[in-house]
Amino acid sequence: QVQLVESGGGLVQAGGSLRLSCAASGRTLSTLTMGWFRQAPGKEREFVATTAAGTYYTDSVKGRFTSSRDNAKNTVYLQMNSLNPEDTAVYFCAARIGPLYGPRPGFRGYEYNYWGQGTQVTVSS
Repeated sequence: QVQLVESGGGLVQAGGSLRLSCAASGRTLSTLTMGWFRQAPGKEREFVATTAAGTYYTDSVKGRFTSSRDNAKNTVYLQMNSLNPEDTAVYFCAARIGPLYGPRPGFRGYEYNYWGQGTQVTVSS
């Protein structure tokens, strides 16, 4: 079993920054493929970033968001810069034991077995 706990969400003005954290327990980070997703009100869950076969981002966050990991703390981070109101959503981290392969690995929610509780990010204009 893998438990994921997110933190770091909050209210920020447009142009500001936040860093989300996702602490994993139950497995070491090196054995996990990690992903970030978000869900805005009234919208479907959307892929944000993944560490599957490298680090990939959805086009709307490229150049603004950076995913990183601290294996010693068993934690992954999502640094979010130049935030805009369209980034407002509940952000979730997700994990899968083992690697992913194939076209666009880690881009789909069903590829992950474990999910955090989510953390709210609100960007005011």
